[in-house]
Amino acid sequence: MKKSIFLFFLFSCFFLYSQVGQYIDLDVVDTPNDDGSSLQINWQVSDCDSGNVVLARLADNGEKHVLVKTNNLKRRYEDGTDVQPGVDYTYILSLYGANGEMIEEAAFTATSKAQWFNTNKIALLIWVIILTVGIVYFIFSAKSGKELYIRKISGLESMDESVGRATEMGRPILFVPGILDLDDMQTIAGLTILGQLALKAAEYDAELIVPVCRSMVLSTAKEIVKEAFLKAGRPDAYKPDSVFYLTDDQFGFVAGVDGIIVRDKPAANFFLGAFYAESLILAETGFASGAIQTAGTAMPSQLPFFVAACDYTLIGEELYAASAYLSKEPHQLGSLKGQDLGKAIFVIVLTIGIILEISGISFLKNFLTLH
Repeated sequence: MKKSIFLFFLFSCFFLYSQVGQYIDLDVVDTPNDDGSSLQINWQVSDCDSGNVVLARLADNGEKHVLVKTNNLKRRYEDGTDVQPGVDYTYILSLYGANGEMIEEAAFTATSKAQWFNTNKIALLIWVIILTVGIVYFIFSAKSGKELYIRKISGLESMDESVGRATEMGRPILFVPGILDLDDMQTIAGLTILGQLALKAAEYDAELIVPVCRSMVLSTAKEIVKEAFLKAGRPDAYKPDSVFYLTDDQFGFVAGVDGIIVRDKPAANFFLGAFYAESLILAETGFASGAIQTAGTAMPSQLPFFVAACDYTLIGEELYAASAYLSKEPHQLGSLKGQDLGKAIFVIVLTIGIILEISGISFLKNFLTLH
């Protein structure tokens, strides 16, 4: 009796976990390069008088959930419906004849698993390694005292000139950190420059005016200016009212800033951050007042207006590089030089790829393509 039960169990396992049948070739494999949330089912049915192929997944309660019903005798299907890594899933493929009668049925059990790395993105891994090595190398070079060359940025070089002019004329310096909140990188870059500008203003004993249109920017700008005056050794010269809130409304804010320019006539204006349609209004008003103006933004549509109406313009990435340029801090300098190295390598690889593609050689393009 026990021997009969054991033989019956072996026969059942063989039926469920192996390829069965004269016509059906069924295979279930883990989907490569995924997070373990799908399985690939491949089947091939030999020529016979068949009508449909039905693929179903066996549930825990024994019910069949139909996934595909087709007349394709050879096909690959990816099951990504509630598939969990490490769980066994049994798939049953049923072959029906033209008259609807079942010809054959096969079952296969497989388990999905998550892969640590997507092999289709080897090129991205190589790129990240090169960039990381470059950044680390330049950081250690800067820490060791090696002088790292950075291209001269006129708009930042003019900061001393602007602050000196304001001091000599006895007129204030106006700084506008854009109209977006702290979740925008341009605002953060602008506030970083504000720290350096406030430090110079404290050293030169120049008045600083910083109107903002966001509450979070207000709090951050106040702390930055206060810390700059403290670092300069002149905490008593810090005026809490020098950084103030106007309004969240775009053109209401612009009107308020224009009023400040017309009334107080700042000797130097700095517009550094994210700007939209108000860019030309601000720059033209400042130009009419006779101020020396420095602007910077990563908004391509607004750059022409700043170039036309301002004395100096930080274009695109120059705005982001300003912090490292002004502070000369080793970590920032090393990061900046490492990123420049990555860009140079990218341009070289892109040029080589274009030449190879024109020559009819596509291996580099295929290698770099992310699937």
